[in-house]
Amino acid sequence: MGIDSLFLYSIMKVTDQLKRTIKIPDNCQRIVSLVPSQTELLVELGLEDKLVGVTKFCIHPKGLKNAKTIIGGTKNFNFDVIHQLKPDLLIGNKEENYKEGIEELEKQYAVWMSDIYTIQDAKSMITQMGIITKTEKKSTELIKVINYEESKLIVKPAKSVLYFIWKNPYMVAGSNNYINDMLRLNGFHNVCNSEDFSRYPSLSGPEITELNPEVVLLSSEPYPFREKHKSEIQELVPNAEIKIVDGELYSWYGSRIIKALQTFNNHGNKQ
Repeated sequence: MGIDSLFLYSIMKVTDQLKRTIKIPDNCQRIVSLVPSQTELLVELGLEDKLVGVTKFCIHPKGLKNAKTIIGGTKNFNFDVIHQLKPDLLIGNKEENYKEGIEELEKQYAVWMSDIYTIQDAKSMITQMGIITKTEKKSTELIKVINYEESKLIVKPAKSVLYFIWKNPYMVAGSNNYINDMLRLNGFHNVCNSEDFSRYPSLSGPEITELNPEVVLLSSEPYPFREKHKSEIQELVPNAEIKIVDGELYSWYGSRIIKALQTFNNHGNKQ
C-alpha cells in the first residue's frame, strides 16, 4: 500500500526513534519487518497474522520464515517483492538496515525506524511498537517482565571483557552500542568502551594482547565462532578465560531481552 493509499484510511502520526514524524494507518493490516529481533517481537505481540514479509535472517520464532514472504536481507531488500506485498507499515532499524534502501522505501511506504544503543532504548522501542500496532496491553506486559528480570540482576565485581563479533579481521564490540550495554548488565567491563574506540573496532593481534582482558567472549553471530576458534585467541591472551556465547542474548533487542536477563541471572558473568 503506497502513501497515497493511506489517506483512504484513518491515519495517525507517530514519532520513530530517529525523531521523524511518520504517518501510518490507524490499524495496520500488512506489516513487513526488516530486522530479525523486531520480527520476533511482532510475533510476541500477537501480530503474526499481520506480518506479511520478513528477512532471510528472521529465524525466530522457529518456522516463521517458511510461512512468510522473504523480502531479502537486512542490507539488500528485494523491492519488487516488497511492492507485491503492498505493506501499510515497514519496521526497520538504523544500524541493521542500509540508508539507501530505507530512503527508497520511504518514497512509497510508511517506514518506522528504531535506533537502539541501550536496554532503555530497547524498552522504549517495545512500548512504541505496542502503540503503533494497537498491542499496548501485550507490550506493557513485556516491559513489566523485563523490568522485573532487570531488577533481579546482582551487582558483582566487574570482569574486563573483549567481545568478538568477527574474524578476518578481528572485530569487537566497542563503545556506544547495545552489546556494550548488555555486557554491563551481565557484570562485565568492556575494555573497548572508551572514546579511544569506535562502535565496532577492528583489532590486530598485538592490540588484543595489549588490552589483556580477563574474559574473551566469542559470539555465535554475526560471525559463527566455534570451539575450534578458541586456541588462536588463547595464543594472543594466554591468561584470559575464553567462551563461546549465544550472540542473540547480547544483540537481539526485542522480546529476547527477557531470555538474556534470565540467563544473566542464572549464570552471572560466568555466561
